[in-house]
Amino acid sequence: MQIIEYIDRDIAAIGVADALASGLKNALLIQDKVSLAVPGGTTPGPIFDVLCAADLDWDRVTIMLTDERWVPEDHERSNTALVKSRLMQGPAAKAQFLPFYRAGETAHEAAPVLSETVRAQMPLSMVVLGMGNDMHTASLFPGAKGLSQALHPDAPALCPIEASSQPDVRITLSAAALKGAMDKHLIIFGQDKRAALEDAMGRPPEEAPIAGVIQGGTIHWAA
Repeated sequence: MQIIEYIDRDIAAIGVADALASGLKNALLIQDKVSLAVPGGTTPGPIFDVLCAADLDWDRVTIMLTDERWVPEDHERSNTALVKSRLMQGPAAKAQFLPFYRAGETAHEAAPVLSETVRAQMPLSMVVLGMGNDMHTASLFPGAKGLSQALHPDAPALCPIEASSQPDVRITLSAAALKGAMDKHLIIFGQDKRAALEDAMGRPPEEAPIAGVIQGGTIHWAA
């Protein structure tokens, strides 16, 4: 793994956005269409604000989430709302978006069809990840119902997850889908996250899911 350190989080937002834009441009040189999977949460917002202005062929980019809460787009906890309001703006508004939530279906009911849709995009061109202090990434939470399936090498591209620490059922890209991406980036801020990542590298994926997917990736860190 390569670790890139930034002097502060504002500089990190610019640096990470530049790295992602460069990676996407390189991918577009060799692929007609590319796929970009991004996280929700608070960390990526400032990065999206910069990345959306990148000069590249956004109409050849399909954006999806690494994971989504099983709530409608207008729900306050929807990751889709974040992506559409902060990443798919300006030049990036030309990108295609692959939604996961399907009204009238449960995550378990929708997962098989959604998995086939995602599988058509694999291997994913670029995956951007976050990580919690519990060493989860995407919605691969230690101890969650569905984690074993999502960590299995032959898992479908998308798996439903139920974590006792979370209020919503979620759907997540499986470890195999994340690990198999051509370009992987993990963004973490703070000394606690840095310590958690170092701890994770010595643990099995069942205890530290990030350890099962980040091999060969780039770590972006700022205090």
